Amino acid sequence: MAKHREVAYSTAGGNDYVAHEQTYETFIKLVKLGSAAVATILALLAIFLT
Repeated sequence: MAKHREVAYSTAGGNDYVAHEQTYETFIKLVKLGSAAVATILALLAIFLT
């Protein structure tokens, strides 16, 4: 087996960690917003359709 002394991503050129972190933060915000929207819709359906 090959010996891996360093993590390949930390030494690879061209990695844009700032853009990666911004994309991840945006994804998390959208997941939270989408979950809240679904919960709100379900609550409104439960209130008005029962």
